[in-house]
Amino acid sequence: MSPLKIKKGSSKHSAYNLRPQFSDVQETHTLAVIVDNEPGVLARVIGLFSGRGYNIDSLTVAEVDHTGHTSRITIVTTGTPQVIEQIKAQLGRIVPVHEVHDLTVEGASVERELALLKVASEGDKRVEALRLADIFRAKVVDSTLTSFVFEITGGPEKIDAFADLMRPLGLREMARTGVAAMSRGV
Repeated sequence: MSPLKIKKGSSKHSAYNLRPQFSDVQETHTLAVIVDNEPGVLARVIGLFSGRGYNIDSLTVAEVDHTGHTSRITIVTTGTPQVIEQIKAQLGRIVPVHEVHDLTVEGASVERELALLKVASEGDKRVEALRLADIFRAKVVDSTLTSFVFEITGGPEKIDAFADLMRPLGLREMARTGVAAMSRGV
């Protein structure tokens, strides 16, 4: 009888899967963290990320219950599925944290970005910029004789399309926030 020629790890004949189940795929997740509204809580949450080398792509904080003194910290981060699970578990261990929701997994969420665009132009280009702003439902938040500042909200594709159309018309500056997300019941 010849010896079995089995490679390291599992085979289709093995009763055990010995290969690691770790994924190298980077995923972007939006986390909603309900916390006590008190000094130092944001620093503790951010300290968790910086201390472990996790990156924050976007961060927003807003009070959600004035009488209950709670706030929502919405964090967009990128990592492997194992890293995302570790982040959620570590956030849940922080004392002032009440709940951690992964809006990417739970679904039924609405995500929006906000951008401010400064367009400096004259003559017909100004008229065209206003026409395009109306089509994209962008608001004029500041106006001078030589420029406009537009505020636009929407998905990344909408904001990118608006910026691409404004470049030939004199787009000078663009400030863009990350994602603000809301989910039903969170």
